[in-house]
Amino acid sequence: MPSLLSSFSDEAGGTIDEQIDATKRAGLHFVDLRNGDGFNITALPLHHAGTVAQKLRDAGLKVHMFGSPLGKIDIAEDFAIDARKMEHLAALAPILDCRAVRIFSYYNKDKAPHDQWRRESFRRLRKLTRIAEKSGMILYHENESHIFGDHCSEVLELAELRDATFKMIFDFGNFNAGRENAWDNWLQLAAVTDAIHLKDNAWGADGQLQHVPVGQGGGHVQRILADAAARNWTGPFTIEPHLTHSAAVAATGPSGIPNQSYANMPPGESFHIACLAAQAVLDRAGFGI
Repeated sequence: MPSLLSSFSDEAGGTIDEQIDATKRAGLHFVDLRNGDGFNITALPLHHAGTVAQKLRDAGLKVHMFGSPLGKIDIAEDFAIDARKMEHLAALAPILDCRAVRIFSYYNKDKAPHDQWRRESFRRLRKLTRIAEKSGMILYHENESHIFGDHCSEVLELAELRDATFKMIFDFGNFNAGRENAWDNWLQLAAVTDAIHLKDNAWGADGQLQHVPVGQGGGHVQRILADAAARNWTGPFTIEPHLTHSAAVAATGPSGIPNQSYANMPPGESFHIACLAAQAVLDRAGFGI
């Protein structure tokens, strides 16, 4: 079964119309909805979601996953914030025909002891999982800088939660940003990886991190994808360019400095470059998409 290829289309433009145009130009058939027409996906009004759904259908596109910020709050903040967002996504699900939700595993800004951070993160994730299960949703956890599931050892702990409702995303760039070897991490996480984000970056001699087209940085992307293909891995891929520090990218709080090669380029153009790079590394690895 061929893998599915999607993208964070909001990195191509702020409006749904811009995102549709860029997605079709890249030859993609799926989008991961994160922001559009001035709304984050967790705040998209139901009536406007209907308009978005119709536009996507008319363009022959489908929503692969909701790129939510769930889990990107502190363990000291009220869990009800995320519970409300999860319930709203459940209401959007039948409108946009999507039941997959990208999530994270909580910040620890006050430096609580690691065990306390772990317990609270797990407690919240289990609550989110119960809400998702009741709604027929599936959660996908992404490794991300500064949340509990930042480093490989923590992601392995989170894999204890992995079941039909809780899945795992492998992000090359985020591991590299944390100064971890993505290849070594892949060898430990391949068996518990359900989806992959195609994002890459490189550390400069000046110690600054800069995003680059996938396969051109320090994420060992081509080597990992070749190994994934050899394992007959068939999960979904999502392109996450981060090449232009657009409003969409700034909202994710990425680390690193702007890549000057793309600084003056319209987001739609850098998005297209990212899509071409992603398609090339997948083709070289032997994935049929």
